[in-house]
Amino acid sequence: MSEKPSGPSGRGLLAGVRVIELASVIMAPYAAQQLGDLGADVIKVEPPTGDMTRHYPPRRHPGMGGPALNLNRNKRGAAIDLKAPHGRDALLALLRTADVFITNLRPQALAKLRLGYDAVAAVNPGLIYANAQGFRSDSRYGTHAAYDDIIQAASGLVWLNHQVSGQPHYVPTVLADKICGMQIAQSVLAALHYREHGGTGQHIEVPMADTMLAFNLVEHLGAAALEADGAFGSARSLSPRRRALRTADGWMCILPHSDRNWRDFTAYVDRPELAADPRFATGPERARNADQFYPLLEELTPLHTSAEWQEFCDRAGIAAAPVLDLESAATTAYAQEGGLLREAEHPTEGPYRVIGRPVRYSADPDPELRPCPAIGQHTDEVLREAGFDPSLLHPAG
Repeated sequence: MSEKPSGPSGRGLLAGVRVIELASVIMAPYAAQQLGDLGADVIKVEPPTGDMTRHYPPRRHPGMGGPALNLNRNKRGAAIDLKAPHGRDALLALLRTADVFITNLRPQALAKLRLGYDAVAAVNPGLIYANAQGFRSDSRYGTHAAYDDIIQAASGLVWLNHQVSGQPHYVPTVLADKICGMQIAQSVLAALHYREHGGTGQHIEVPMADTMLAFNLVEHLGAAALEADGAFGSARSLSPRRRALRTADGWMCILPHSDRNWRDFTAYVDRPELAADPRFATGPERARNADQFYPLLEELTPLHTSAEWQEFCDRAGIAAAPVLDLESAATTAYAQEGGLLREAEHPTEGPYRVIGRPVRYSADPDPELRPCPAIGQHTDEVLREAGFDPSLLHPAG
């Protein structure tokens, strides 16, 4: 690998690490954004028309859609048409200077562009090449297109919702994209550690279907973990009665999880005999009898107001929280004190809200949040840093 030019910041836990992102939509850009938040020099390579999310509403100007403002923060932007003359050469010049390459182009598209792992490793053997797609590249579905909804269905998540609600609902967030994005970031960090301690560059493949299936099976492998014909699924999680509880004046989540919690709870509602009921006396029994336990909670929680429940639960050490809508959750005193949602000024888009970094590091207490670049804003800058003449991308005439 040739010597890396210095990045735009030089700050953060990953200062000195250069990442090239060739990706679209949410999953891989989210992975690269996390590395950028940690101080890596992330260069987002996209076509001259921009990544798809740049055109998602709401937006004030073309190519600067609301989701892109946070997905592409802490990145520099390079617009390169990889099918045009010298486009591939320009990308390879950037990759020669990089530590990490993150892409979610399908394997056949990468092969057509001659950007598969072997081709790229030939110009930078120390590169960590991380690609993610819907299904394993060597599987029968390796060439299939996949988006978040497809993976929710293929990994059992839609089935889980159907067991609870009777309807095959999708989870109302792009859960697969974001979990797989975090898996990409985690895998890249592990590979960087390996290379730093005498290892080599390597190819990482993150199949979304496998990642989400492993995620869903943590608790839902159920009895199948121990019995060949055992049922899949967690009884507690799949109970259709597992839901928020109505209080005398609102809705709360109240979870008397430990045996002591349950005894205190039953005393508070003046039903101490329930503490000794064999169906509910221990945590495993409460989980096993979830379809009876949750209706019992529904019967008892309307006896007090939400404020009364919160005061009691705080005093008794019982986990409890009110049910908040998304706007309230993002603007409570707790959220505002933590600075998770910040007011910022974008150089072209004006005032907007930035999602802060949720994890705190004592060695990096004040992370820099540089604004999302315009499409191709840094093309000439990053190519010159890599020793490539940007005028080759813009032939005269």
